[in-house]
Amino acid sequence: MAKKAKFNAAILIIGNEILSGRTKDTNTSTLSLWLNSLGVSVEEVRIVPDVEDRIVETLNSLRSKYNYIFTSGGIGPTHDDITARSISKAFGLKYEIHQEAFKILETYYKPGEFNEGRQKMTWMPENAKLILNPTSGAPGFYVENVFSLPGVPSILKSMLGGLNNKIVGGKPIKSHTISLRTVESEIANTITKIQNENKDVEIGSYPFFQAGKLGVSIVIRSDDQLKIDNCNLQILKFVDEKKIEVVDR
Repeated sequence: MAKKAKFNAAILIIGNEILSGRTKDTNTSTLSLWLNSLGVSVEEVRIVPDVEDRIVETLNSLRSKYNYIFTSGGIGPTHDDITARSISKAFGLKYEIHQEAFKILETYYKPGEFNEGRQKMTWMPENAKLILNPTSGAPGFYVENVFSLPGVPSILKSMLGGLNNKIVGGKPIKSHTISLRTVESEIANTITKIQNENKDVEIGSYPFFQAGKLGVSIVIRSDDQLKIDNCNLQILKFVDEKKIEVVDR
């Protein structure tokens, strides 16, 4: 029987504002959920500052290891938006005005509004393919397996639908959560045993604090619903034997 192909991705978040804490990163969650639905597993996330050498070095490291790389941030009109230039350097490509992107934005803005700063958003790696932007006009782009998206969460999210047919994935990755009124130390040995008996299912435990009480959420992930159901039954059997309370979250 042929081994199932697995598809993976890494996310590269670019921006000093994320590292400083001024801006919260929600794009990782958005991208991960979307990629999981396409059968692509996100295996690494990195955050780097607006420094060209750091972006180039990190990008070249990631793109050789994963099927897809998604970058977020740094493709706007200001001086610190250097993602497109950095991707050009990483691939050894000319950094130039993308004529189709230029026409899109020239039409999008009113006469006199398409200034030098906004024209900067049309500079991309040579022969880059566009990712259309239904929200604010300025397109993203992709080169080989690297997809470059804006940092503004609502805009990024609106652009993902246009990429559905560009991403080849496996079976969608599903998940099931069981939330328990317990602590990790009370269930660790049993969860480890169940995980060891179900190697191709990912089981994670995550503590939470709700209504003044501690609890643990157990998340079961797989592309096979039957395997999720089997793990779920094993965990619930243990929970019932130990009389651990199951809670809604």
